Amino acid sequence: MKLLHRRMALGACALASVSLVLAGCGDSATSDTPSTSAAIAKDDAIAALVPAAISADGKLTFGTDASYAPSEFIDVDGKTVVGFDVDLGKAVAQVMGLEGTFANAPFDSLIPGVTTTDKFEASMSSFTINPERLTQVNMVSYFNAGTSWATAKGNASAITQDDACGKKVAVQKATVQADDIAARSKKCTDAGKAAIKVDIYQLQSDATSAVATGKDDAMLADSPVILYAIQQTGDKLEQLGDTYGAAPYGAVVAKNQTDLANAFQQAFQKIIDSGEYAKILEKWNVQSGAIKTSEVNPAS
Repeated sequence: MKLLHRRMALGACALASVSLVLAGCGDSATSDTPSTSAAIAKDDAIAALVPAAISADGKLTFGTDASYAPSEFIDVDGKTVVGFDVDLGKAVAQVMGLEGTFANAPFDSLIPGVTTTDKFEASMSSFTINPERLTQVNMVSYFNAGTSWATAKGNASAITQDDACGKKVAVQKATVQADDIAARSKKCTDAGKAAIKVDIYQLQSDATSAVATGKDDAMLADSPVILYAIQQTGDKLEQLGDTYGAAPYGAVVAKNQTDLANAFQQAFQKIIDSGEYAKILEKWNVQSGAIKTSEVNPAS
């Protein structure tokens, strides 16, 4: 889901600025464990699918919005992009015989960075696969996630998913969650109730801070991100209601790069079948989103 299905991140321990205790923000899950494994070998047949223009420099450059832990965020050194998307991306690049590198950029610039500016050769940034995106790019599935809500511990405003009318709700710009909350607000006004006061943030970490400090009553983000935020803030946040709308994440490549999309699919399948995929997800405690089969442009 997401026009973009996104997110809520604690990149670079951003919430430290609001005096939250982010236990584990620099723990081994984000900095001490290698992002690729010596057990992941180059597959010559898969590598042969990668266009020469991309493989020539030995690198595969991904764009990502590093504000969405545990998918992708800035490590405690203030510059290194880490997360399970990063580890998976580097692993599939390794299967292709390449070094995966990740560049941080605003979320709404990532697809244009692949399709029009050639800034990135691919993008992995918790993109939910949906029909709109599939008209623009090829997407290769690698994970499943839904939408979850969170509020400050205790839910002082008594907000619920089904009754947020008149409440202040935070979302990240250009996400499916932004579409979701806009539709819910319309239902409120159609019923003669007060509109939801939607605060839209460029970074999910800012949306998280807004809820943690009481500026906003709740927020929406992808399910693994909500869980991670609750853990990292020392349970100063709590999940609100159930997770819904499960859908696959997809790695993004240009629409005319069919061979590269097929290389991604085969590389994802190789790490899934080898067990390396499961190890990466377990490292980040997101194994509940594991898939068994990767697909190019699956029906959404």
